[in-house]
Amino acid sequence: MNRENFKSRIGFILVSAGCAIGIGNVWKFPYVAGANGGGIFVLFYLLFLAIVGVPVLTMELAVGRASRKSAVLGYKTLEPKGSKWHIHGWFAFAGCVTLMMYYTTVSGWMTAYFVKFLNGSFDGLSSNQVDAVFGRMLANPKEMGFFMALTVLLGFLICSRGLQRGLEQMTKVMMGGLLCLILALVVRSVLLPGAQEGVIFYLIPDLGRAMEQGLGSVMTAAMNQAFFTLSLGVGAMEIFGSYMGKEKTLAGEAVWICTLDTLVALMSGLIIFPACFSFGVEPDAGPSLIFITLPRVFLNMTGGRFWGALFFLFMTFASFSTVIAVFENLLSNCMDNFGWSRSKSVLVCCSFILIASIPCVLGYNLWSDLHLIGGRDVLDSEDYLVSNLLLPLGSLVFLLFCVSKWGWGFDNYLAEVNEGKGLKISPLWKNYFRFVLPILILLILVQGL
Repeated sequence: MNRENFKSRIGFILVSAGCAIGIGNVWKFPYVAGANGGGIFVLFYLLFLAIVGVPVLTMELAVGRASRKSAVLGYKTLEPKGSKWHIHGWFAFAGCVTLMMYYTTVSGWMTAYFVKFLNGSFDGLSSNQVDAVFGRMLANPKEMGFFMALTVLLGFLICSRGLQRGLEQMTKVMMGGLLCLILALVVRSVLLPGAQEGVIFYLIPDLGRAMEQGLGSVMTAAMNQAFFTLSLGVGAMEIFGSYMGKEKTLAGEAVWICTLDTLVALMSGLIIFPACFSFGVEPDAGPSLIFITLPRVFLNMTGGRFWGALFFLFMTFASFSTVIAVFENLLSNCMDNFGWSRSKSVLVCCSFILIASIPCVLGYNLWSDLHLIGGRDVLDSEDYLVSNLLLPLGSLVFLLFCVSKWGWGFDNYLAEVNEGKGLKISPLWKNYFRFVLPILILLILVQGL
């Protein structure tokens, strides 16, 4: 079977960036930046993105492009004879499955709120009534199940059309829409009365706030955010390397992906902080920011129903672009490892994800007494497995595979990553990649446990 390819370079960059751009860009980055000294955090974030995020991203892409296979067979193609690096490929596949077991539900929340703003469900509600809308949705397994199933079915329907006509074509539309929406929302937000105070709080470096947190804590928060924003370690990016051509260097492409991801994260803050400061609302982190704080802000805003609908359409695009990118990973793994056709892979994966996503839906209502890892509910337990274990551990495995003599080896990795035109990685980075980068990823892993 011939390997599918992206139709265009921009298609590859947008699909890869769409995979990286997700809910965390909006409900975590702005709050963490604001709490950690604004511009000081942003500067550290950019530094760690360059010295941790970009290198590990090039490694996933390099394994994919050199092997032209998904993770398991990618490792098998490149690993020294008799070694067992490919076992990690199965853990990466399991990580993508686990991620989709809860991410489809959260993506469904975004779509549900888009519909609620569109049909005027929030019109005339008080602040307390707005707060109750989210609670009622969580308590309703039918509503949550419907939007989860809609996300899964629509996602696999798009992927069933193939790489170019399905994933690439749809992602181009969504990412174009996402960037236009975020631009419109930023302009609206910064023009609100008193918005400049929010911009100053968010982006102007504040050493006082940074010292309150402790400079070490600020650096650690920046390193964690830079690492987790790209969803590295579960082969989600590796698969897109396998669809790439050899015309451009991987470092250059990785920088483009990181730039788009960072742009969305930064601009999300320019929506949230000016709007919250303008209406005297304290910005939170996590789901409460998106589903309680921001709906309150939109309701106080002229044309709030329109702006709320636009915001949740943006959030739907941000989350759904990740969903279809990871679905493509699952399908590619099934086609590569089991020799299935795309249509059979779609049927099996769609059925499995639909069933496997049900515990997350029920975890907030019928199974609300169910507590798993460390007393966490279903969604938080699944997220803990992926974010705190599989992402950092997987990134460490990709790294060691690419730089150690027991794996693919640094020279082979460097030759692959530097093939084509564009930004190249110097051989002088070898010792940093071999000895310093593993320690930084270990720090991220230990902190998360």
